[in-house]
Amino acid sequence: MNGRRALIAALVVLFGVVGAKAGSERTTHNLSPEGLAKVSDYIRNEIVAGTFPGAILLLQQHGKPVYYENFGVRDVATEISMSTDTIFRLYSMSKPITTVMAMMLVEEGKLSLDDPVAKYIPAFGEMKVGVEKKAEDGKVSLALEPLNRPVTIKDLMRHTAGLPYGYYGGSLVNKVYADAGLFDNKALTNAELVAKIAALPLAEQPGTIWDYGHSTDVLGRIIEVISGKTLLQFEKERLLDPLGMTDTAYYVADPAKWPRIAEPMPADRAISPMTQVRDPRKPLKWESGGGGMVGTVSDYARFSQMLLNGGTYEGRRYLKPETIAMMASDHIGPETKIARDQNYYPGGTSGFGLGFAVRTSVPSGTSWPLGEYRWDGVGGTFFFIDPEDDLFGIFMVQTPSQRGRIQLALKTLIYQAMGR
Repeated sequence: MNGRRALIAALVVLFGVVGAKAGSERTTHNLSPEGLAKVSDYIRNEIVAGTFPGAILLLQQHGKPVYYENFGVRDVATEISMSTDTIFRLYSMSKPITTVMAMMLVEEGKLSLDDPVAKYIPAFGEMKVGVEKKAEDGKVSLALEPLNRPVTIKDLMRHTAGLPYGYYGGSLVNKVYADAGLFDNKALTNAELVAKIAALPLAEQPGTIWDYGHSTDVLGRIIEVISGKTLLQFEKERLLDPLGMTDTAYYVADPAKWPRIAEPMPADRAISPMTQVRDPRKPLKWESGGGGMVGTVSDYARFSQMLLNGGTYEGRRYLKPETIAMMASDHIGPETKIARDQNYYPGGTSGFGLGFAVRTSVPSGTSWPLGEYRWDGVGGTFFFIDPEDDLFGIFMVQTPSQRGRIQLALKTLIYQAMGR
């Protein structure tokens, strides 16, 4: 235990954390040593079972790490131990970062949630909605219908823009997106990728259905249009460099850092039947605001603490508290009459804000906190922010096939350790 206390003390210095409020100012649930031991046992058992080579879990409360542990190795091929500087594919944990960048522009009056996307990408003004029509002979074809209203910036942030990822097995529009091979175009810039998206039909009328997909990639392009810079240039200038997120980027450019990259098990590299986990060592032009980033647990801890602090970190303000509160509020609730697609990833007890899932009801048999907001990545990573307990958690792992099962099990054990 002395060694663990020393490690946590060192992490306080490494992460440079600043808490939002002292623990004495609010009533919170604290993590029990017995409960955390079960968390550790669960992760170790998964490694022994061969689910993944290694992982990192950080739980930070009142601005300080209360649990941190490296498990296993980065890669079974190298057997190098996990460490704080291990680099992971973040995939959709890029979305909250991109949305924060866009909200900075909203605060500055350079962007509005109600703006039509076509104001910045004119081709969106010509888009149509793909509607399936069945002929008398039973054959289904795709017809194009005009938009009832324009796609807005808010639609992009809350995934109601009608821009799916396009996995096979869904509607005809999904097949059109899959056939377009958007994920295969790593040599394209954001401008070129969004031009290809704008030539496709929308899957639904804007503002009618939560449909997860390329919306945040389009948002990233809009940031470029407004700022006159590449997405990464703007992110580094306004967020990554000031926060000290030195290893967060769209690929690992420095060969000296390549041994730090975490890998899944050799047989667990499929993102979908058509897509494998990408090699972050290879340069690419596409700076995917929706799923392209790589980073470390310490980098994402700084970002998470800034959010939990209400937009500040180490004396610098990035967003206003009211902006964070708006982002972490449900924007697809019953009053909006927005439907949810069949693969609604936030789950039945959560709505969706601007860049995050937001817990709106308590899961049966638990006392999990309302207002928790979170998201995850298809590579296995996830994070959550629990304002009620002044806590955030980050789990870093690479296991595409087991991510959902492991996230639910770990979240359950963590909240059980808090008596929830």
